[in-house]
Amino acid sequence: MGIQISPSVLNADLSRLADEVERIAAVADWVHLDVMDNHFVPNLTFGLPVIESLIARTNVPADCHLMIEDPDRWAPGYAEAGAGSVTFHVEATRSPVQVAKDIRAAGARVGVAVKPGTSLDSLRDVIRHLDMILVMTVEPGFGGQAFMDDMLPKIRQARQLADASDADIWVQADGGLAPGTIELAAAAGADVLVVGSAVYRADDPAVMVEQVRASAENAVRL
Repeated sequence: MGIQISPSVLNADLSRLADEVERIAAVADWVHLDVMDNHFVPNLTFGLPVIESLIARTNVPADCHLMIEDPDRWAPGYAEAGAGSVTFHVEATRSPVQVAKDIRAAGARVGVAVKPGTSLDSLRDVIRHLDMILVMTVEPGFGGQAFMDDMLPKIRQARQLADASDADIWVQADGGLAPGTIELAAAAGADVLVVGSAVYRADDPAVMVEQVRASAENAVRL
């Protein structure tokens, strides 16, 4: 699998969410939807009803990142609504293996996210049930933060864990990715790259998606 770009709508015009997704629909592999509940992280965005409506309006696969408490209860609903990928935080769940099984049974790919301060050792029991490891390269909660380059060793470690498994596990990086940092994440082993403010603050978001994809692919070839 090559590089995939998953633009985050966190810095888009949320009053025109479907239209904003259409701006990147021809070039993006996914649309990254940050679900925040103002409990697990100190921010509030949107939830299942909005995402369910959006999925009905776009053909871009939904990449749902749940920054919420109690994903054990809520995560399968996003898969049932039609999301292509549902990622929950290992720090928030009581039973990551069961959540992963429930998401997969509902028809979506399964991702597990780790905050910057969380060791990948926390994924030891659940990794065989995963399709993706999400390494946060900022503290989750707000867009537009600076990329934490001290997370690059964790991306490399995630890549090693993924490659050592029997499954085809993707490694996603999320936070502060833009021209100049996306190359670092790709070279470290991330193959699904979340780009938010750099895309939606650009004059033409679709052109920026193509630009960061080319930069990431070039970094992998070097």
